[in-house]
Amino acid sequence: MSVLIFADNQDGKIIKSSLEAAAYGSKIAKEMGTEAIALTFGNIEGDGGLGSRGVSKVLVDSSIDALDSARLSKLVTKAAEDNGADIIIFSHDHTGKLVAPRVAAKLDCGIVTGAVEMPDMSDGFMVKKNVFSGKAIANISITSDKKVITLLPNSIQAEVTDATAEVESYSADTGEPTVKVKEVEKMDSEDGIPLPEAELVVSAGRGLKGPENWGMIEELADSIGAATACSRPVADMDWRPHHEHVGQTGVTIRPNLYIAIGISGAIQHLAGVNGSKTIVVINTDPEAPFFKAADYGIVGDAFDVVPKLTEAFKKFNADN
Repeated sequence: MSVLIFADNQDGKIIKSSLEAAAYGSKIAKEMGTEAIALTFGNIEGDGGLGSRGVSKVLVDSSIDALDSARLSKLVTKAAEDNGADIIIFSHDHTGKLVAPRVAAKLDCGIVTGAVEMPDMSDGFMVKKNVFSGKAIANISITSDKKVITLLPNSIQAEVTDATAEVESYSADTGEPTVKVKEVEKMDSEDGIPLPEAELVVSAGRGLKGPENWGMIEELADSIGAATACSRPVADMDWRPHHEHVGQTGVTIRPNLYIAIGISGAIQHLAGVNGSKTIVVINTDPEAPFFKAADYGIVGDAFDVVPKLTEAFKKFNADN
């Protein structure tokens, strides 16, 4: 019996959400009195930081492409069978959403997607997740012998130690490739922070009046080391690239701090950000729906408030 964690690898590095999934799986393994094993692909440096999250062994298959979800699902299924894994953990990101349901179907087991807390194993196996666009929490009991869970990014605090994991080469018969990658276009983010991994996010909407005013949003974000985001109308009008669109039809995020500037707070937008630990809203309309979801609200003109916030953050950084 073991806990298997699928660790997504991008450019030779295990991504932040997969390190969180590793910490999550390791805690489950510790409570069950068994070991946590990670499975990844490609080439990684050392153990990719997985050992410091509690993983004892890392299996690496260098023959599979990250975009081939059919082969990845076969790889994870075979690794689970070979290592006697009763619980398989993924991050609830793009790859996890594609691969986890396939694995659950192949193993004929129960699955919970988007878990937000450690499971309650005091009487069975109960997993919490958000439902109804984050308006409620569901407690779901998985009764099958084998279980698949995807963990919503930024849901747990990953404890980091000095431990390292044993690294082993691993391969499985996954058949011929089902996807042929002709070209990969990466986001032109100037080495910025990927939105799903960002702990601080500054976002803006139509209240900015035009793309020419986005400089003050970027300056505010830079002053606190945050990623930038936007509402859907802003992306649809090509003020900002679509990969910055957060909401029900865009990227779902759970940062520690989300600053929303000039965004009314329609339900579709809230669905993608209401998991944020702290929400700050800046809007001229005191009746804006977003204020109901905010932890802190500022009724004021963004063109007056944002420069003052940026100046205050810069002063704080200089003094510390």
